[in-house]
Amino acid sequence: MGEGLLLICLGAVIGGVAGRALARARRAAAVPVGWCVAATGALWGMVWGLGRVGALPGWWIPVPLAATAFAVPLACADLLYHRLPDVLTLPAYALAGAAVGAAAISGPGPPLLGAALIGSGMTLAIHALVHGIAPDSLGAGDVKLSGSLGMLTAAAGWPTWMFALVLASVFTAGLAGAAVLVGSRRWRRGVPHGPGLLLATCVGVMFPGELVVVGMGS
Repeated sequence: MGEGLLLICLGAVIGGVAGRALARARRAAAVPVGWCVAATGALWGMVWGLGRVGALPGWWIPVPLAATAFAVPLACADLLYHRLPDVLTLPAYALAGAAVGAAAISGPGPPLLGAALIGSGMTLAIHALVHGIAPDSLGAGDVKLSGSLGMLTAAAGWPTWMFALVLASVFTAGLAGAAVLVGSRRWRRGVPHGPGLLLATCVGVMFPGELVVVGMGS
């Protein structure tokens, strides 16, 4: 229980630091820091709980922790300002790389790292292509964020990688539909895709069905 409380506290601290970093960025994007603290702490507690009941193998835990570290602050920033600031999207690559590296060392080894790097490149290329074709529907921040998230979902396996891409699009389409229904003027030029990317990644790496079977059988 002490380990779970420690992770919750660490998650809360990271959520708070990330929220304050957004407010202090060159192009400030102030978000509700209290929400970032509480939600990130809760997410890290959930990851610990999944590991505790055997739903996730121990070697995989760093990956969902990395996925949820900046998820709430970035989602808030995109919803409020339609921006994903570099102050978090760029460090997310180092965080994702460290998490996948730790999982590879204590788990499957080099194949996991190789899949993560390929997935990162493919995800980045897909989003860059969409941004080039329709920049109003997918911003540069989405492109920058996508590579780090693709690294995490691809490490879970190609089915999870594909699931995350589809779920992100479905969530954004639902958000667009809701905006039309309520007549929102905030997203007249398009709804933010960052929250969908972040949600899909968190769901994918926290509940990677095939990975659980492999991890539990190893």
